[in-house]
Amino acid sequence: MQNIQYYPNRKIELKCGDYTLALGSKTYVMGILNVTPDSFSDGGNYSDIEKAVTHAQKMVLEGADIIDIGGESTRPGAGEVPADVELSRVLPVLERLVREVKVPISVDTYKAQVAEKVLEAGAHIINDVWGLQRDLDMAGVIAKYDVPVIVMHNQLGTEYDKDIVESISDFFKKSIHMALEAGVKKEKIILDPGIGFGKTPQQNMEIMARLGEFNALGHSILLGTSRKSMIGKILDLPPEQRVEGTLATSVMGIVQGVDIIRVHDIVENVRTVKVTDAIVRLQQHG
Repeated sequence: MQNIQYYPNRKIELKCGDYTLALGSKTYVMGILNVTPDSFSDGGNYSDIEKAVTHAQKMVLEGADIIDIGGESTRPGAGEVPADVELSRVLPVLERLVREVKVPISVDTYKAQVAEKVLEAGAHIINDVWGLQRDLDMAGVIAKYDVPVIVMHNQLGTEYDKDIVESISDFFKKSIHMALEAGVKKEKIILDPGIGFGKTPQQNMEIMARLGEFNALGHSILLGTSRKSMIGKILDLPPEQRVEGTLATSVMGIVQGVDIIRVHDIVENVRTVKVTDAIVRLQQHG
């Protein structure tokens, strides 16, 4: 594994409203809460408000450090959802969670209109699966509310003109420039290489092996591989049986400097994080 670049000794105090995440001190676990009828792994399971709130509370009890609410499925082939429909799914759950759980709440959206409404309602983080480049008003909304933003790489199709890591880095540089120009603070920009988005399984595996190269951009990194088709391709298993495969990718990410992992299965990933952090951080800082 000569391509692996180890933990970069990056320390960032990430302010999320009343919460502070000490990135670099540990790997944070973000729990996935899809309030959609059609997400690839758990679509329809938590579209009821009470079920969604109960599941979020359960994830926090299991050790989730952040909850990420999604109101529009981003699985391949999913149709776009109008902003008002997305808000009708997300807002009732968000309003409950900001009162009832004691962790930062992220909202997964690429629409500035949705971001504005959820930030008004108390969301702490925006997770933009189009990296600020789909809705050009998004960067301004992030700056206005002074919240962290997760900038994910995405594209239509799987063709790349350059080396894939170089191409993704160019995308990130554009997003970072847009964010800084709008007034977003540097330390509040988190990068997500977008495993499974605009990439073949083989490309996803190459990115996983080279995650450490993104440390050169100087930003925190989030990894979202949970139950994804790359793992299914390797194991030939359905989404609900991809836990162990997900854990392998979590370890690979932490070893290469990932700060946050976004996952469905909290208990298993929290345990994996604790062991990996103990070894990697001891090796780097002991």
